[in-house]
Amino acid sequence: MNKRIFLSAPDMGGNELKYIEEVFQSNYIAPLGEYVDKFEEQIKNYTKAPYALAVSSGTAAIHLALRVLGVGRGDDVLASTFTFIGSITPILYQNANPVFIDSDNSWNLSPVLLEEYLQKCTKKPKALIVTHLYGMSADIENIALICKKYDIYLIEDAAESLGASFKEKHTGTFGDFGIYSFNGNKIITTSGGGMLVSAKKEWIEKALFYATQAKEDYSHYEHTEYGYNYRMSNVLAAIGVGQMEVIEERVKKKRTIFQWYNDALSDVDEIRFMPELEQSRGNRWLTTLTFQKSTYEDVIRALASINVESRPLWKPMHLQPLFKDSKTMIDGTSQKLFEKGLCLASSTTLTQGDVVRISTKIKEICCS
Repeated sequence: MNKRIFLSAPDMGGNELKYIEEVFQSNYIAPLGEYVDKFEEQIKNYTKAPYALAVSSGTAAIHLALRVLGVGRGDDVLASTFTFIGSITPILYQNANPVFIDSDNSWNLSPVLLEEYLQKCTKKPKALIVTHLYGMSADIENIALICKKYDIYLIEDAAESLGASFKEKHTGTFGDFGIYSFNGNKIITTSGGGMLVSAKKEWIEKALFYATQAKEDYSHYEHTEYGYNYRMSNVLAAIGVGQMEVIEERVKKKRTIFQWYNDALSDVDEIRFMPELEQSRGNRWLTTLTFQKSTYEDVIRALASINVESRPLWKPMHLQPLFKDSKTMIDGTSQKLFEKGLCLASSTTLTQGDVVRISTKIKEICCS
């Protein structure tokens, strides 16, 4: 049996264990600490975001952003429908209503459909959460302009796109808030964790207040508002510091893996890879494609037979039973992508030989 090839496995850079040992030697393994500060500084230096807050997950970061922006019961929050549910559940935490916007040919949220909804809606939405899908930048400049035009807060879900950029500006830094995820399958990982970034110091300070149980500035525990236990531990931040040292290597390898797949499958007419917008650089977190004739179920089974993990594309949120009554602006694009699409194994430990073997198995299905 061939060694298991995972969809996107963690890949250590070399110094993570050293930094963890330093944390243990200091006996400061609680939330906050020296390495949390270092990790936040690395993210700020890398993305050029003025302020950053390390938290327990990307979902927690979105929740904090919504809370700081005053999103509450009955508010409408626009969101990409083609995304993971962690982008959306924070809207429910705030007792607000998600409104789902479909994709365009980039697979990311359509600015055309976004503006069409805003032109005709009778209730002004409070915010938009736009996902940079599979590490590829959405048309974020146009989306940001639309949000400004209609006076809507913009939160960028860049959970999958650390290292991606549009016109050399990092995803996550165009909106009022940006968030990153360091879950175990992301381009860099702390095993679990996230980061909230913003250009507004007072917003990050308020998010920190909420993330640390909303404790007021007294020697005793005084509370006038409720908060959350959302801070990152010093141990996990130490892993993050080591991972950030190799972030550009990881982006380069992910993009190389995509190119290997693209070259190996270029002669299969029915395959279409997720496009990259002009003037953008995706991190190609996962190499994703669609089939015009073959079914993703057949390909998943074929790859599983050689011990290779693959996964369907996200099922759009407007098709989830949980959201069957939600407002939408849908033209069918994301549903077609879901019905025909697949995420390929994209771990940065992959070799070109691995990609050739995987691609050969895919060709057996497509060309049979």
